[in-house]
Amino acid sequence: MEERKKLTIPDLLDMVARGEKITFLTAYDYPTALLEDRAGVDMILVGDSAAMCMLGHRTTLPAKMDFMIEITAAVSRAATRAFVVGDMPYMSYQPSNEIAIKNAGRFIAEGGADAVKLEGGARMAERVEAIVKAGIPVMGHIGLTPQAASLIGGLKAQGRNAQTAKQLIEDAKILEEAGAFAILLEAIPARVAEIIVKRAKIPILGIGSGPACHGQLLIVHDILGLFEAFTPKFVKRYADVASVMHKAFSDYVREVKEGKFPGPEHTYKIPQEEWELLQKLLGEG
Repeated sequence: MEERKKLTIPDLLDMVARGEKITFLTAYDYPTALLEDRAGVDMILVGDSAAMCMLGHRTTLPAKMDFMIEITAAVSRAATRAFVVGDMPYMSYQPSNEIAIKNAGRFIAEGGADAVKLEGGARMAERVEAIVKAGIPVMGHIGLTPQAASLIGGLKAQGRNAQTAKQLIEDAKILEEAGAFAILLEAIPARVAEIIVKRAKIPILGIGSGPACHGQLLIVHDILGLFEAFTPKFVKRYADVASVMHKAFSDYVREVKEGKFPGPEHTYKIPQEEWELLQKLLGEG
């Protein structure tokens, strides 16, 4: 398949300027990213949600840098058009600017990502500024920030009262001023998100934050019905892939048990003359 033009930050800004919505999905492996790219997905997030969706952890916190770099590289190899964002895992940027820059650089150099994402508002502005000054594009992430779940009261919507909503609006402005090229809003009221969008000069992406956002993100396992632990309110399931996979696995088990697989069409044959020669060599001819 002919490679298409790789999307860049100016391309994303142009989409916002002309009112074209940006499509954003997660991916954690080459085959999934390849299909998303071919389908026209504009941005792919290699999320630390892989710790839950791929490895079965109860939170995103166990995601490690080496793991995130490996899966980001796989996604980047598949994405000939989509803009790839590597999600910086827990404690890969919080300790210091130096650690943050080093790990962000790994996402670009080793993972092939086009940008990185990190969680936190005003308290992470210094990190955003440092990484951007090092020449690495950064996406901010505010609202429901899973890495800080214990601090914000769990995995639940944020900004549902005036004070916390005001803080989110201020956080978005501070991240933009720190140099973030885009901001992800997760699980905040649609009317609060609309204020942030109206005030921003950069793309505002949403996951569970209403239709005013310049683009929408969902977790790929959620839209395919492959994640059973819980289903957030904002998720729309576009396919029941789990049922298709379950049927395929069940049919395979049944056919092997019944001796129906493999059939003649699935087996290799030795030419008759070679078979006769083999029998002679074995003394069975």
